[in-house]
Amino acid sequence: MQKANLLSNALRLLQGPQTFGRGKPFWTVFAVVVALACAYPQFADGYDVGNNVYFFNWAFMALGLSLIWGYGGTLSFGQTAFFGVAGYTYGIISINFGDAYGLTLFALIASVATAAMLAAVLGYFLFFGRISGVFLGIVTLSVTLVLERFMAQTAGPEWQIGTARLNGYNGMGGMPSLTIPWFDGDVVLFPDIQLYYVTLGLLIVCYLGLRILVNSRFGNVLVAIRENPQRAEMLGYDIRVYQLVTFVIGSALAGVSGVFYTSWGNYITPASMGMTAAALPIVWVAVGGRGDLTTTLIGTVIVLAGFQALTIHGSQYALVVMGVLLVLTVLIAPRGLIFGIFALASGLFNRKPADRGEQK
Repeated sequence: MQKANLLSNALRLLQGPQTFGRGKPFWTVFAVVVALACAYPQFADGYDVGNNVYFFNWAFMALGLSLIWGYGGTLSFGQTAFFGVAGYTYGIISINFGDAYGLTLFALIASVATAAMLAAVLGYFLFFGRISGVFLGIVTLSVTLVLERFMAQTAGPEWQIGTARLNGYNGMGGMPSLTIPWFDGDVVLFPDIQLYYVTLGLLIVCYLGLRILVNSRFGNVLVAIRENPQRAEMLGYDIRVYQLVTFVIGSALAGVSGVFYTSWGNYITPASMGMTAAALPIVWVAVGGRGDLTTTLIGTVIVLAGFQALTIHGSQYALVVMGVLLVLTVLIAPRGLIFGIFALASGLFNRKPADRGEQK
């Protein structure tokens, strides 16, 4: 009975008011998209499958930023800092201990935990120090750039942890891919079909889990804090705790992106924490619609695909286009281009026949 109640409550929260899309039509489309995504590797070549893994890797960071910024109202430029910390931690642990017996799974957990602990320490001083608004964005960006500058100067032989060389701006390489222990030997998750399915599965779990979170009591309070922090505090909520927990969860998701990216390419550089890298997640989430997980996910994949195509065919214009896209989004559709399209389609779909007649 208790399990049935938990399942019923989870299903109810998936349909909550803080996320776009509910009811049978939405979940039917969701199921079709998941089925197509699962079938895709059977009809695509290895390069395209690996390229989609690359897109999935960044989606965790985007979902985390949507939680922090869109639902919590806190603009953070620190996502790539936690991305880099987790990526380097994974490299150091996996190079020193290898990939036998699924030790890379331990490296993954330890790396994400390290990013979360750093976020907890930083977030404590930020939120309990009552730093907010533009100043919080400045501090998180400063932390990101400090970490990037520090890692860039670690090229000397003295910058070595065990057998792992940090290699400064050249980046750390040679770390093994993720492995899963199995009965007849470890399964290596190369950046093709195996890693595709693992990343896709984890992304779906994170998306559904975040939907439940933002539609729960915690999520409702978080949105109330975003809309009016003073009123939420007057109602008895310690807004600092909610903001800190949200910041840690979002940063941990950025750490997941860092680990999967490092495992995917067996390589990471300080550039992943630079100014450009710190700004790009803001563009993805803003274009998709920061206030909704579904539009954030869709917008991130679309913008990433477009950015990659621009980088390949016109690299000198890629960042310019991203900047213009962000400006247009802020001016034309502050809630996000994808969110605006979804809202318009939903309004047209749900309009009654009488309403359509009045429009004529």
